[in-house]
Amino acid sequence: MRLITFLRRPWEAALARWGRIPGIRTAKVTLAAVLAYAAADLLDTTPSPILAPLTAILVVQVTVFQTVTEGLQRVLSVLAGVLVAVGLATAAGLSWWSLGVVVAASLVLGQLLRLGPHTLEVPISAMLILAVGGGAAPQAATGRVYETLIGTATGIAVNFAIVPPVHVESAGSAVAGLATRLGEFLRSLATQLRTEWSRQAAEDWLTAARGLSATVLEADHSLVRAERSAVLNPRGGEVRVAQPRLRTALTAIEYCTIVVRTLCREIFDRTFYLPPELEADAYSAPARLALADVLDAAAAAFDGVAAVARGAEAVDTSRARVLAQLDELYQRRQLLSRLLLVDPQADAAAWQQHGALLTAVDRLRVEIEAAVRPAAQPWRPPSLTAGPRRVAQRVAEQTFPRITGRSRQAVRRMIDAAADNLANPDPRTARPGRRAGRDGPPGEQAAAPASPAGEDTATPPRQRGAIEP
Repeated sequence: MRLITFLRRPWEAALARWGRIPGIRTAKVTLAAVLAYAAADLLDTTPSPILAPLTAILVVQVTVFQTVTEGLQRVLSVLAGVLVAVGLATAAGLSWWSLGVVVAASLVLGQLLRLGPHTLEVPISAMLILAVGGGAAPQAATGRVYETLIGTATGIAVNFAIVPPVHVESAGSAVAGLATRLGEFLRSLATQLRTEWSRQAAEDWLTAARGLSATVLEADHSLVRAERSAVLNPRGGEVRVAQPRLRTALTAIEYCTIVVRTLCREIFDRTFYLPPELEADAYSAPARLALADVLDAAAAAFDGVAAVARGAEAVDTSRARVLAQLDELYQRRQLLSRLLLVDPQADAAAWQQHGALLTAVDRLRVEIEAAVRPAAQPWRPPSLTAGPRRVAQRVAEQTFPRITGRSRQAVRRMIDAAADNLANPDPRTARPGRRAGRDGPPGEQAAAPASPAGEDTATPPRQRGAIEP
């Protein structure tokens, strides 16, 4: 399939593979460093503008999004360090106490700005400016800022212009590898069921099933990297097409690992409560063979899921093959259920454990079908402003809780007043919802003037008649 694609569109195929050629990132970093040095030397920022290529080397990352993030954080850290050191360097110069003040203030400022790993860049920049001292400090600070900006801009431009990578193929390979590993695990378990069985074998398979979850995290990291590579990337359309398919498959496979672990647990529990001499007879030979056939059908379905994730062939063809395997899985599951049928009055424990085993098989079939289901809606890269908006909202709620609460209450009162005005346009008309809690029901208020003067309207009639002469 890849050969046919290459023969039809050779330039497009070569462009798609260019970002994965070994040494491409090395070439991009080298080019960014050379261009940054040439630009800084042309602008005559400092006599030896070595900071510009150094910044370019550190800025160029795997994806455009990471490059932009790295560049902005580095510029912010340098600016913070320069602002801390310029005033103190002009007034005091370099000494033990000024160095301590600059380092402490820089670290605190870096923590407040949430620079993360770039926090140490703030005191480093401040100490370099402090070491110059005197009247040369402002000039050194200006040159350092200029060189940082030049290196950052050069690194971003080079990584953006020279085939910014999209990590779709690596993410697809990771998800497909996880599905293949699940299929191989089920085939090995089926082989073990056909040969011999014991309590120790069941416990070993349960331990192995618990280790499947570790690979899910690796595949998720690979997919997240592919999602981030679509941000600010002119080639992000490839990620937008593949992400719904890969995320759907990975989510379902993650649930499948839990179901497989549950299935192994049910098999182990059946042997755990039997005497040692009867543990091999926990399942009859026909039942073990039927269970092995079920696991083989599930493994074949996982091969189809891997093909869908890898995208090596038409997705519709792979999905059709998975659905056919699931139909076969259902037929084999029906045979297994007949072989595991027991009287609950005769053996209640076996009836419960066999039911749990069949439930795990049904759940596995449902999750495999969900892994190849088409996505309900397209995917878009995350917005660059979503994170800052959430942070600002959280800070506002923590800083101004009373103001926020009062404003919400005021809005609710305005809404209630508008609703009352719409329901009762005439201001002279009584508002039942408002006056009911203060003056009682409207019926009682209307009947009150009809009472004779001087009578206690709050007293029931029977009581009044009892006390009258």
